[in-house]
Amino acid sequence: MRDQLEEAGKHRDDGYGRAQHHVKTQLPKRFYSQTGVSPVDGGFSVTLDGRATRTPALKLPVVVPHADIAMHMADEWAAQGELIDPAKMPMVRLINSALESGEALVPAFRDEVVKFAGNDLLLYRADYPSELVAEQETHWDAALVKVARHFGVSFQPTVGVMHQDQPPPTLARLAEVLQHENLLVMTALVSITGISGSGILAIGLWHKLFTPDELWTAAHVDEDFQNRQWGIDEEAAERRRMRRLEFDTAVKVLDALRN
Repeated sequence: MRDQLEEAGKHRDDGYGRAQHHVKTQLPKRFYSQTGVSPVDGGFSVTLDGRATRTPALKLPVVVPHADIAMHMADEWAAQGELIDPAKMPMVRLINSALESGEALVPAFRDEVVKFAGNDLLLYRADYPSELVAEQETHWDAALVKVARHFGVSFQPTVGVMHQDQPPPTLARLAEVLQHENLLVMTALVSITGISGSGILAIGLWHKLFTPDELWTAAHVDEDFQNRQWGIDEEAAERRRMRRLEFDTAVKVLDALRN
């Protein structure tokens, strides 16, 4: 199921697949020596040799509402070597993606998270082997109970992969929870949802029902079980490392905005 959910997120600029596209092309040379953060109307801007940065496609001014986000972006620019590698700039990619998407796409982002929650990783259970069943029950049941109690909703997990409709009031309530979230929050939540395969976990994280590590563990119950059975594939481990980098970046955005 995670493969299907990750495929759905490939259109987003902050995904690992998009970053890898840049690796296949010729990387631009570094053209600046100093990076900085400057207060501007509406927040903070990252500067390169004193000039404010802009998004790559639409050339929009990059202005973020919190200094911590701008400083993370400046650090990524500063860490570039002779060539500029977007794959090593997850915060820059995430913010650029949000700004170029624009406020008009916030409802679509909200719908995407709720749609994932209606077909969530946590809701489709294995019936064997018993060790995996127990792992899913331990991590996923606890997560569902926390979210259900916090928002006053109910979920209907099922065994197997046949689609199970979730109660319409539950999905309506989750949509209501996200109704007033802004562009950066929703961009980060869409990223976390695509990486984890769970809109339920993403919403719970934003409301501090889980820590980032608890979410990460719950999202990888199946994968960790398979790794224990068959060993860890190097390419899969690298993909997971990159997903964790993208995940941690989105969490940093949420933490800054929450504060």
